[in-house]
Amino acid sequence: MGMTTMSTPQPWRTNTVDGVLRRTASRTPGAIALRFEGREWTYRDLDDAVTRAAADLRDRGLAAGERVITYGTNSDAYVIAFLAIARAGLVHVPVNYALHGAELAYLIAQSGARAALVDPQLRAHFDAVHADTEVEIVAALRDEDDSFLTRASAGDAVELPADVDGESLVQLLYTSGTTSQPKGAMLTHSALVAEYSAVIVALDFTPDDAPLICMPLYHSAAMHVFMLPYLAIGATVRLLPAPDIPRILRTVSEERIGSLFLAPTVWVPLANHPDLDAADLSSLTKAQYGASIMPVTVLNRLRERYPALGFYNCFGQSEIGPLATVLRPEEHEERPASAGRAILFVETRVVDENGEDVPDGVPGEVLYRSPQLALGYWDKPEETAEAFRDGWFHSGDLVVRDEAGYLTVVDRIKDAINTGGIMVASREVEDAIYTHPAVAEVAVIGVPDERWIEAIVACVVLKPDAAVAEDELIAHVKDRLSSFKVPKAVRFIDALPRNQSGKILKRELRDAQPGDR
Repeated sequence: MGMTTMSTPQPWRTNTVDGVLRRTASRTPGAIALRFEGREWTYRDLDDAVTRAAADLRDRGLAAGERVITYGTNSDAYVIAFLAIARAGLVHVPVNYALHGAELAYLIAQSGARAALVDPQLRAHFDAVHADTEVEIVAALRDEDDSFLTRASAGDAVELPADVDGESLVQLLYTSGTTSQPKGAMLTHSALVAEYSAVIVALDFTPDDAPLICMPLYHSAAMHVFMLPYLAIGATVRLLPAPDIPRILRTVSEERIGSLFLAPTVWVPLANHPDLDAADLSSLTKAQYGASIMPVTVLNRLRERYPALGFYNCFGQSEIGPLATVLRPEEHEERPASAGRAILFVETRVVDENGEDVPDGVPGEVLYRSPQLALGYWDKPEETAEAFRDGWFHSGDLVVRDEAGYLTVVDRIKDAINTGGIMVASREVEDAIYTHPAVAEVAVIGVPDERWIEAIVACVVLKPDAAVAEDELIAHVKDRLSSFKVPKAVRFIDALPRNQSGKILKRELRDAQPGDR
């Protein structure tokens, strides 16, 4: 029999995001998939709810490929909404629930979304910008009599025609926008399923891990590194509305949680929280961190306190689904500051500004090639051409690769500081400042300076009731780093500005500083 090429959809080969749930439901229909605020869903019940919800979306007049935003906090309804949007052949647009006004309007309008699923408590924020968007269909996500969740919870679960395939677009995942307006990374079903497979291997997931997810599901890490991969293998996921530290500690203790992912913006205050001393975390076997750089001093403090707990550093970005590299627990002792090595379906290069490969030990931009990568940026052809070129995705991250292939993140290229003609990584200075016992958080920036080109300035948040003088902190750094890396000034502030993903907005810190010192 000869080989033929087929360009039409082949449903017998389907590999979609919602298919991940369907397969687990067929294997273990009675197992518990999800627990949230007193509600419990078996895999069969969750899959049926997704099927009903997908039909509901189509019945509202939505056609394949149209965009649907979800604007809400973590909930079982949010999980069902994402999977139902996928099953209906629509495109999911997750929106940070902290956004409002112009930022919210931009994401909705730029995506061209036609429908919105909104938590009732956020409806006023949505209504304030609705007229500036193309949204025609609005529904309460939950907590109302005729909400999206209510409709998904009862009635016949009749399968839709199988007209979605792996190359269909399933999500516009907006980048954090730390240096410019957010861009919608166009992710396909097959890209995300490839990422889920690699995640399961890289992070040693098992059905018995008893994971807790509390980081926001609008963010790619919570949804695509933890929620969906764990549903793929049949685990029971405990979901919290938000990363509230006292509640995290209680839930781990009372429900014997075994796997916990937190961003460094939560690990850092958790490590200093007064409730930690009394918390029983003995059930935890896996702890993951990522989404921003973890201070090595905080990481080492946690590792010393919980020597039996395996820590995984998860590094990547929205455009790759998001996981690209992992530092495993057994690798932390030798390389605690490293982001690890590329995961299963990811290739990397490290290049200079001319696109030439650099030797090991020399900083350069990390490039990726992977089936996990986005198709490009929604309605932004120039930005797509700039980032996706010469056969590779250009990440904008400055890294150093060692002889064993481990990557250490130096900085975002735009955050490296040119002081006196020498490039200084802000992270190195931040790590030195974090070793001072009075420091809770720090961000190091460069500000324009007539003499130095850019002067290094440290923006510091102190721990409660702690005190340290500017000259004392500068001397502390001078004892640990070369003189050209020492801050010229320290600014004490109440809190670091962050974007919707919890990443520090260094551009706002720069804008607030006087230049030409």
